[in-house]
Amino acid sequence: MQIYGLGSDIANSNRIKKIFKKNKKFKKRIFTSSEILICEKKKNTFSCFAKRFAAKEAFAKSLGTGLSNGLKFNEIEVKNNSLGRPYFKIKGNSLKTVRKIIKKKNFKASLSLSDDKPFSIAIVILTVK
Repeated sequence: MQIYGLGSDIANSNRIKKIFKKNKKFKKRIFTSSEILICEKKKNTFSCFAKRFAAKEAFAKSLGTGLSNGLKFNEIEVKNNSLGRPYFKIKGNSLKTVRKIIKKKNFKASLSLSDDKPFSIAIVILTVK
């Protein structure tokens, strides 16, 4: 495995909360229905959304492109395995875009999330075979 890129981002859960109140379409444009269900069940709802927002930004940065060239946040899903470890599920045109950018079909995006309210941070290491 070779490191292709590294990305990090920080998000403020208070800012996410304000955006949700101002822009009703933001949530569905950025998050998948699964992410929305998970975060809305949490005690710290906006912290959950902030972590996922930071993860998506960090992933885009690890590609070296940011959110351009066909990436859509709602096609980059943050999930957790049975032990709680976060990982990405990338689908649709965003998956095609990632493969086109890195010029490889096999890649792995390692994700680390942390928070110290109201801030959430995400770090992504993108590797290719």
